Amino acid sequence: MSSSQCFENPPTLSSTCGAGRVEELAGLKTYVTGPSDSKRAVLLIADVFGYEAPKLRKLADKIASAGFLVVVPDFFYGDPIIDFTSPNFNREAWFKNHGTDKGYEDAKPVIAALKSKGVSAIGAAGFCWGGMVLVKLAGTEDIQAAVILHPGPMTEEEIKVRELCEDIPWC
Repeated sequence: MSSSQCFENPPTLSSTCGAGRVEELAGLKTYVTGPSDSKRAVLLIADVFGYEAPKLRKLADKIASAGFLVVVPDFFYGDPIIDFTSPNFNREAWFKNHGTDKGYEDAKPVIAALKSKGVSAIGAAGFCWGGMVLVKLAGTEDIQAAVILHPGPMTEEEIKVRELCEDIPWC
């Protein structure tokens, strides 16, 4: 689900901003920052504006300064939303081509690649579109922590709280 808030204040995208570097991870261009030998990683899943958003990269760098390896994959394969007000932009077609189920499937090899590099603990944060991807990831044992930053409407059914809390007595 998306709301009008998801499209407010679009960033000016920049492939050169940030202290990190862009490299390929699990077949995706990925902004990578922080110590490459860290055993703790954070996966940031972008909103519809994608992995080149300067404030997202600045946040990744800030998290990395605490000792985490931070990765921000390009789950849109170079096709983020640039101008949703353009008469040529077809919102429904874009979401059909970039569904959150696909984002979830693409995140799994990223997580596997991190684990193959020796990462033993992975946290993830999902922003708007990425929040829905994160809901799916949080229902797995692939990540140890999840933060959803989503201004759009999410239902309890989408989050499936009962399934997430099944083995947690206090939940």
